[in-house]
Amino acid sequence: MTTNNPRLRTKLGIAVVAASALLGGAACGTSGSTVHGSTVAFKQATAPATPATARADLRKQLSRMEADYDGRIGAYGIDLATGKTVGYRSHERFPFLSTFKTMACSAILQKARSTDPGLLDRVIHWKKSDEVETPNSVVEGHGDEGMPVSRLCQEAIIRSDNTAANLVMRQIGGPPGVTRYIRSIGDPISRLDRWEGDLNIWNPREKRDTTMPALIGRDLTRVAVGGALDPRDRATLNGWLRGNLTGDERIRAGLPKTWTIGDKTGSAGSLGYAAANDIAVAWPPGAKAPLVLAIYTNKNAAVSTNDNKVIANTATLLAKALGRL
Repeated sequence: MTTNNPRLRTKLGIAVVAASALLGGAACGTSGSTVHGSTVAFKQATAPATPATARADLRKQLSRMEADYDGRIGAYGIDLATGKTVGYRSHERFPFLSTFKTMACSAILQKARSTDPGLLDRVIHWKKSDEVETPNSVVEGHGDEGMPVSRLCQEAIIRSDNTAANLVMRQIGGPPGVTRYIRSIGDPISRLDRWEGDLNIWNPREKRDTTMPALIGRDLTRVAVGGALDPRDRATLNGWLRGNLTGDERIRAGLPKTWTIGDKTGSAGSLGYAAANDIAVAWPPGAKAPLVLAIYTNKNAAVSTNDNKVIANTATLLAKALGRL
């Protein structure tokens, strides 16, 4: 979806240029990246456009789904094997929620590789007052013995552990450190302003702690498939994403079970308009490169019930529009 704000269009144009440079170091041609056990080649600006009929069908279907959902759906998908992209409200702001944890842990991996080589093995201790409740947490109650930063990153992603995420952010300068990292990989708009769980308090007028589906989709491409991270760190990040335990009813539910999928979810309750998100790197069997999908939703009213099926169905529609289903 396009925007009528000229200043925003300018910023988004900068983001697109930055994405091309970071993913391939050139504005056209094919780039390579070692992911999923092989060298991935993905197309860039020279790729054919997604057929107009597929884009129009996607808009109609998602518009109807929004009416039934009584909310807003933001979606972005790119097939890195062809360069085709599709989107819907892809340049509108949505709350980051826990999807930011992918960027925070990417920042940790980058810092450990470049300036702080002992960071991942460093054991962090914390107080009970530092803990933020998370369902099924294996971090809470272990502050005295502590955990290494690598394990905290793992728990922040696979269980979306809020205490782990805050402890991880402390290592990179808090929420402003996450924003700095996002800027460093070419995203001029996405931002993190607050800690868990205050960042889940959101309303549709809020700019704090927000991203846009197209921008976070490109960010995820840079860290999980492109050259933003060292190949060894990229493999670690993808391992954490594929081990995620919170996403079975979202993007994964909308794609074939034969696909290999790594994802990161985010959820809010009534104080966040029941926003629910998922970002994913999805590998069809035998594919030379994955699809990257970003789906963000929120209700029009301040209700508390998330709708996982809307995200799953949106994932199906994105994959169909990209010609993969």
